[in-house]
Amino acid sequence: MINVPVSLRSILDNDFYKITMQQGVIRLFPGARARYKFINRGMHSFVPGFATALRDAVDEMALLQLTKAEKHFLRETCPYLDPVYLDFLEGYRYNPDEIHIKQTDDQLEVTIEGYWYRTILWEVPLMSLICELYYTLNHQHRVSNDEIASITKNKIQAYHQLGVKIAEFGTRRRYAYDVHRIVVQALKQYGDGAFVGTSNVHMAMVNKTKPIGTHAHEWFMFHAARYGFKMANGMGLENWVKVYRGDLGIALSDTYTTDVFLSQFDKMFSKLFDGVRHDSGDPLLFADKVIAHYQSLGIDPLSKTIIFSDALNYQKVATIANHCHNRIGVSFGIGTNFTNDAGPAAMNIVIKMTEAKPESGEWTPVVKLSDEHNKYTGSKKMISLAKIILDITDTENE
Repeated sequence: MINVPVSLRSILDNDFYKITMQQGVIRLFPGARARYKFINRGMHSFVPGFATALRDAVDEMALLQLTKAEKHFLRETCPYLDPVYLDFLEGYRYNPDEIHIKQTDDQLEVTIEGYWYRTILWEVPLMSLICELYYTLNHQHRVSNDEIASITKNKIQAYHQLGVKIAEFGTRRRYAYDVHRIVVQALKQYGDGAFVGTSNVHMAMVNKTKPIGTHAHEWFMFHAARYGFKMANGMGLENWVKVYRGDLGIALSDTYTTDVFLSQFDKMFSKLFDGVRHDSGDPLLFADKVIAHYQSLGIDPLSKTIIFSDALNYQKVATIANHCHNRIGVSFGIGTNFTNDAGPAAMNIVIKMTEAKPESGEWTPVVKLSDEHNKYTGSKKMISLAKIILDITDTENE
């Protein structure tokens, strides 16, 4: 039997957009249910006993709870999280029964099912546990703490010289908690003028920096199940505004391709939201489309921001920054290149919502149609149906 000391230290060891979406779900869709599935894009092999070790780590998560210090941090740092929600989060406990884990030979199956307001918190910490266990059980050792700090220092100082703003987005595919903590400490220590915060709420609190995030693809995927594909973007944005009233104003643009999103991102939304996030496809083409979109509505692109967050490294950031210079505001969210540059290759895994059941509705398969086809998720039948309904035709990315 494998006994591996891999566990989470805090209930806030999660990406901030899970917290912000959870508040939205509680307020608007308290009776909705959701299903998620682990997708092994990299076809990684898992050693015998991996599922047992993961089960043990998941069961330990039931012991996590919001501390008074953590509640105070959220109350002081995030005034748009209302007192009722913070009281709820203080009483929230992970329910391991919502997680189903199975291993067949060297392949791992993980699914999640339950009320959406509860299950929404599982994805990110579950992925981080899978990654940390994978490296531990495969004896894939990392470089030293000093080397990790030095690598991170060199990166953030190079970004500072570029004159760009960088946030850390790497929780889900980090090498390990300890590496993640060293990385964020180094970013804070050496990133003055460049480092603006982290998506990880716990790391933000520990390092006295800003938690960063708004919403994820699942927000719009659920809205498709609730309102239909044609209404998903519009209703997703409308409901976000209903909850946050202008706060947290970066809209995710590629759940059903950027072109479809921009066709529905009308003048009201374009003025109200501070900008958009890029997460798939050619970043330069995306920037050109967004700039042209704002200009067509009589909006100065320099008053808006694009957050780029798709598999970034220094060269990609430099190219994007140069392309967008004096055309539109830019910022960058860098994940795996920060938190998993410790020696072994990073894992290529995701966990995605597969079905949603709106209150008084039926279980409905959901899909994501990114600007890159290898990031599509969902059944072939539902992907085909969504493309027909949204009039998405073949492009050069296919």
